[in-house]
Amino acid sequence: MNYLLLSTLSFFVGIIVGLTGIGGASLITPMLILCFQVPTSVAIGSDIVAATLMKVVGGVRHWRQQTLDCEVVKWLALGSVPGSLTGVTLLRWLNLSERFNLDGVLLRLLGVAILGIALVSLLQLVVLTLWPQLKPPSLPKIELSTWQGKLQSILVGAFLGCIVGLTSVASGSMFALVLIAFFQLDARKLVGTDLAQAAILLGFTALGHLGLGTVDWHLVLPIWVGSVPGVLVGAKLCQLAPQKTLRFGIYLLLTMVSWKLIDPL
Repeated sequence: MNYLLLSTLSFFVGIIVGLTGIGGASLITPMLILCFQVPTSVAIGSDIVAATLMKVVGGVRHWRQQTLDCEVVKWLALGSVPGSLTGVTLLRWLNLSERFNLDGVLLRLLGVAILGIALVSLLQLVVLTLWPQLKPPSLPKIELSTWQGKLQSILVGAFLGCIVGLTSVASGSMFALVLIAFFQLDARKLVGTDLAQAAILLGFTALGHLGLGTVDWHLVLPIWVGSVPGVLVGAKLCQLAPQKTLRFGIYLLLTMVSWKLIDPL
């Protein structure tokens, strides 16, 4: 294992996360699997623990910059935390069942999750870039001032949290889409809110994976060494970088990576 290379690649992933709020698990988990031949279940567990600190650091930085919405973070977390623990429980059941090849099942689940997120995000970005005057039908906004809106937030968080518990993916990417579509956050608060809720979600999910025994600290520590400075640099550059160009490149990369996970041959 080349730990220097792992830390270097993690540094660049950290910059991407700090800049856009996406790409952490979607890039690091496939990187561990494809570049370092780490078993899928260990890659997912180790990445979740590593990503927790990265998201916490990025979330705190954005909180200090006042570029997040604390109410949205709170109500999404009330659903996503139990949802993620449910996903980890399902993972434990798959691990104990002799009917399933856990790493094989997770590899394809991971690929499908990343591919779905990347394609939906890429399509949205292309449409809005090529036809900026086009106004697609807007989804109903979730109003946190009502109990109905709070319940909707909890249910959405629970569904996405379960996906995160199973695959480690979507703590940034899919929640970002939800924040845009249902909460209609402005760009200034989008990244910070996404990072803050992901920090809470991944913190509890990491505890579940520690109990599952799928965390390798020899992987976690080098990822921390690279990703934490990277996310600080990315958060600093967040308001300066061309977000559309960055996201377009990331989504294309995620599409290619996900296909490699789904069809490794």
